[in-house]
Amino acid sequence: MKIKYIRGMWGMEQPTLEANLRMIKEGGFDGVEMGAPEDKRRRTELRSILDDLGLDLVVQQWTFGSSPGEHARSFEEQYRRGVELNPLFVNSQTGKDYYTTAENMLLIDAARELEEKCGFQVMHEIHRGRATFSTVATMALIEAMPEIRLTADFSHWCCVHESLLQDQAESVERAILHSCHIHARVGYEEGPQVNDPRAPEWKQALEAHMRWWRKIVEHQRDEGRKVLTICPEFGPPEYMPTLPYTRQPLSNLWEINCHMKDLLKDSLAQK
Repeated sequence: MKIKYIRGMWGMEQPTLEANLRMIKEGGFDGVEMGAPEDKRRRTELRSILDDLGLDLVVQQWTFGSSPGEHARSFEEQYRRGVELNPLFVNSQTGKDYYTTAENMLLIDAARELEEKCGFQVMHEIHRGRATFSTVATMALIEAMPEIRLTADFSHWCCVHESLLQDQAESVERAILHSCHIHARVGYEEGPQVNDPRAPEWKQALEAHMRWWRKIVEHQRDEGRKVLTICPEFGPPEYMPTLPYTRQPLSNLWEINCHMKDLLKDSLAQK
C-alpha cells in the first residue's frame, strides 16, 4: 500500500495559488487538500497547476445552512464542483452536532447517492460541531450506515471528551475500521491542537495519536487498499496558540506540518 502525504491549504500564506502549491510540492508533499473554487475559471486554473506540478487533490467541503435540507443542498453544490477537478476523493465536514442522528443521516444518505452517481468517494470528517463531533454520535452513524467512511481526526474527540480516550477504546477501535483518510493533528485533553508536537510535554498525546494512526494504516493495508492519504493538519491562529497582545503564533506552522510528515514517514516505514 502506498501512503500519500497531503498538505492542507489551510494556513498557507504565499501570495498566489501557484506559489502555495509549488511550496507544497517542494516541501515533499504528494498533494493538497482544499476547497473547490466557486468560479469555474479558478477551478480550471487549479487543475492546470496541479497537473503541471504533479500534485494530487483532496477536495475539502463544509456543509452549511439553517436546516438539514439546506445542508444537503450545500453538500451537493460543493460536491459537484469538486468532482469536476477529478480529486482522489471528497472530504466533508458534514451536518451539525445539534441535529439528531436521523437528521444527519439525511445528509449522509444524500452523499451516498451522489457517490453512486458520480463515482467519487466521500469521507466524513470527525470534527467538533459536526455530525461526528463525539464518539457516541459517530457510533450511531456507523450503526445506521455500516459502510460509512471517515476521516480520522481524533484530536477533536480528545477535546470534546477531555481525555486521550483511554475509557472509550472500543469506540475508537470501531472508528479506526471506518477511517480511510487521516488528519494528523495532535490534540490533548483541553484542546484540538498542542502548541508544538516536538515538545517533550506532549509525548503522551503524540504517542496516543501515533498508535491510532498506525492501526488505521495496518487495517487499510490488510484490507488491500492501494493508497492511503495522510494530511498533517496543524492549523494557524486561532488553532495555533498565540502570545497575548501581539497574537504572534508560538510555533512555525510550516515546520510543524513538515515535521509531522517526516515523523510519520519514518515511523510507518518501520511497520
